[in-house]
Amino acid sequence: MEGCMHSRFKTRTRRILRRSGWLASGLAVVGACLLVRWYGGIGAASAKPPAAKSAADQATRETSASGVKQATATQPMKSSPPGSAATAPKKNPVAALVNNEPITREDLARECLVHYGSEVLESMVNRMLILVSCEKRNIVVSEQQVEEEIDRMARKFSFAKDQWLKTLEKERGINPARYARDIVWPTLALRELAKDRLQISRKEIDDAFESEFGPAVKVRLIALENAQDARRYQAEAVAKPEEFGALAKRVSKDPNSASAYGLIQPVRHHLGDPKLEQAAFALQKGEVSPVMQVGNLYVFLKCEEHLPATKVDRAKVEPHLVDALRERKLRGAANDVFKQLQSDAVVENVYNDPTKSKQMPGVAATINGQKITVRELAEECVDRHGKDVLEGAINRRIIDQALRKHNVKVVDADLDAEIARAAQAMGKVDANGKPDVDGWLEHVTKSENISREVYVRDEVWPSAALKNLVGKVQVTQEDLKRGYEANYGPKVQCLAIVLNNQRRAQEVWDKARETPTAKNFGDLAEQYSMEAASRSLRGEVSPIQKHGGQPLLEQEAFSLSKDNPLSGIIQVGAMYIVLFYQGRSKPIDTSFAEVKDLLYRDIHEKKLRVSMAKTFDMLKDTSQVDNFLTGNIKASKKSERLQELDVDPRVPLPKVRPRKAE
Repeated sequence: MEGCMHSRFKTRTRRILRRSGWLASGLAVVGACLLVRWYGGIGAASAKPPAAKSAADQATRETSASGVKQATATQPMKSSPPGSAATAPKKNPVAALVNNEPITREDLARECLVHYGSEVLESMVNRMLILVSCEKRNIVVSEQQVEEEIDRMARKFSFAKDQWLKTLEKERGINPARYARDIVWPTLALRELAKDRLQISRKEIDDAFESEFGPAVKVRLIALENAQDARRYQAEAVAKPEEFGALAKRVSKDPNSASAYGLIQPVRHHLGDPKLEQAAFALQKGEVSPVMQVGNLYVFLKCEEHLPATKVDRAKVEPHLVDALRERKLRGAANDVFKQLQSDAVVENVYNDPTKSKQMPGVAATINGQKITVRELAEECVDRHGKDVLEGAINRRIIDQALRKHNVKVVDADLDAEIARAAQAMGKVDANGKPDVDGWLEHVTKSENISREVYVRDEVWPSAALKNLVGKVQVTQEDLKRGYEANYGPKVQCLAIVLNNQRRAQEVWDKARETPTAKNFGDLAEQYSMEAASRSLRGEVSPIQKHGGQPLLEQEAFSLSKDNPLSGIIQVGAMYIVLFYQGRSKPIDTSFAEVKDLLYRDIHEKKLRVSMAKTFDMLKDTSQVDNFLTGNIKASKKSERLQELDVDPRVPLPKVRPRKAE
């Protein structure tokens, strides 16, 4: 049951690459240039903006401050979820101090509305629909029921309750109050609303038991896109069934099974496609099935072995099967329930309609005439996304303070140049090779569902500001020489095995030395490599170039030859790598003079981005930031800083007045 509400109501896993947290994430990516390369990969420097999370910038429409002040909070119903307006604690009006400059909670709420207002409002409306329906049917979900359900969920995943709640907050960014209010309470309420649709029959329980614990067939699969190819390769497999795995790896269009030589999860009764299930159970060990159509693919199987039923105490496992069946049924019933709730209710989305917003100032939505206020929506946005949004606001404030301190300005021409650079880097150019600024802005705003103002403020302005703070960077003749060698010089093609401890690396190296062939090395890579790509590709990795950022690895690779194919053990960070030489590419036939300007632009951009990342890191390291939202405040200074602002932590949130993004 809770699975359905988890999918509908839970916040997605905490997203670090968040628009308002651009500087925390975008510059971290830029900083990776330090660990990768300055010189390799012409044109690889990317200015792609982080993905927008909603179309919430419509919150920047004109809404009168007086209207917000007149709006009253929705009165909680008798079946209100935990943490509703009636019990919500009062909030500190100061969200953070950045070198003694405050970022108010009102500013933060406005910022959260800009990015997440529409997204959060949708879930609030859904929750309210359930609440209204519960009121109609006199359904009450108590706090005790919520606590018991949290206990049950923790036990289900083998956690203690406190550990379960801490895990949710750490890994998904869902605090305990929100988990109870937005996930557990709606789950229980919807369970009551859909109770008449959740009856489980004896046959369903028997089928579930057989699916889980009954016999199964271990098979390999080949999937093709047309029947003619499928019949041809099926005949080849029948003739040489022992080579089925290699054939699957070579021709199957299902990448997940192809990388495992056609092996899929064991086929069980009452799961998946009935034709595939019937064919699998009809095969004997080593037999190949006829071709059958499954969806839009043509597949055939090879039976590896029949697996016997698992012996379990049915009385102990049946309650869990019933719970799983009920959850599965609820997933289907939930959509029907919500459709019915929506058809029975009159929902008016004021927030996303500028005309209605002027007519109903301070109101975000109404359900059967009952209001969700903009203030409530703002507070919900802060609760869900405030920590990450505040991080972005803090970062921009740090940069703004540095600009003021050094009397550095960011003018419109700087912003235009940065937008043009992003367009060029992302390949948005016109017929003459010039940046297509209008095309880029149209693309980025539509694809990321944001306004131009938000894009410029959150991504373009910080980048332009840091660029101005850095000033000039120097590209030396040595830089150009290294860039030329990296991009146009020879590269070494090697197989690689990546391991995470020296003892295992020594064992694998000994095995490779005993039989120094590419086939043996590939077998070892498939068995031992800790890196997924090299393991699935039997050691195949990208060619190794000079000046790529790993000097020891490069030196070892370029020392190998046909007569000396096996490297020593190379330590790269915490990993140990063994290489096997396969060949060396010829240099690209182009002169240094022909590509000098291209190299200069590429290296200059990369060095500039690295300097920007270093500058920003320095600014952060030398700034005094007190984050009242996360509690990241030095204990000795906490009361002193609150006194400086004359702040009472019990003071409620100021009313939010949405405004246009600047």
